[in-house]
Amino acid sequence: MRRHVLIACALLASACAPAQQGESKYPTVGRIERWDAALDEIIASNARIEKLAEGFTWAEGPAWVPGGEYLLFTDVPENTMYRWSENDGISIFLRPSGYDGPELETLREPGANGLFMVPGQGLLVADSGNRMVALLDLETKQKTPLATTFRGSRFNSPNDVVRRTDGTIFFTDPPYGLKDGNASPVKELKHNGVYRIDTDGSVHLLDDELTYPNGIELSPDERTLYVANSDPNWPIWMAYTLNEKGEVLDKRVFADVSDLVGPDAPGLPDGLAVSVGGHLFATGPGGVLIFSPQGKRLGRIETGTAIANCAFGDDGRTLYMTSHNFIARVRVLTHGVGFPRYR
Repeated sequence: MRRHVLIACALLASACAPAQQGESKYPTVGRIERWDAALDEIIASNARIEKLAEGFTWAEGPAWVPGGEYLLFTDVPENTMYRWSENDGISIFLRPSGYDGPELETLREPGANGLFMVPGQGLLVADSGNRMVALLDLETKQKTPLATTFRGSRFNSPNDVVRRTDGTIFFTDPPYGLKDGNASPVKELKHNGVYRIDTDGSVHLLDDELTYPNGIELSPDERTLYVANSDPNWPIWMAYTLNEKGEVLDKRVFADVSDLVGPDAPGLPDGLAVSVGGHLFATGPGGVLIFSPQGKRLGRIETGTAIANCAFGDDGRTLYMTSHNFIARVRVLTHGVGFPRYR
């Protein structure tokens, strides 16, 4: 599904001037598919999906940077992190974004993947290529490793990361970054896991039963952890009930989209974003699926491609989407957790 294109195209794609209210300086794509009347309070049926920049191999990991008012996202196979803003368009922010050593035949995706902004501290990075979770200083662009091993074994290829307000970090570790995946000769862990990093730096395994754990997000009250499983044979989202320490009290299948998987609906359960009302914006078959807090399907944002991930930005009422070889945005009627005060 991933095709290689010239990275130079990305640098030319967003030279447009800022859009004025009521008009668009960017081409529009896709549509909003309405499955339940409750969607009308979340996003307008005629909301405009704008394509902001294109020319990437596989765009991932969007994170909005408050204060700077720009979006950071990654192109994992191309080992590049990009910056996009309304005023400045697209530019390379960090390359290499992940692994920076000699070429390794064992790496399938050398770049950074999922991102999570911690205002005042830096950018949490699920560094697939370096097989670690790190904190990136946005000024110096230096990384501080936070977790590199579990019980003496290297992680597979950390994919996505989220942080609770008390400093506890959660992340997923599938084998996507390794050539041959689960069969990779350099895969040191027998499982693909969901993990917690405590504020003392200790790492704890929360679940080793998901086949391909991927996107990860917290509910607004931070008592539920959502994790996507990117497996065409088991395309689900899990919900974990957490205690104050971040330990799992119980778990359940939040949603199952086995009936949606098919050639006409590209994509699998992947990246996540949550609104203040607890609605889950979950990338999956056909686009971004919007679920009620109870797991009911309300609708879908379609761009025409598989969407890897999404994140709220601007004033919290814009959803940014990394949509295969381009990035897009759409205005919504709700807003993301932490806006205008960022978590």
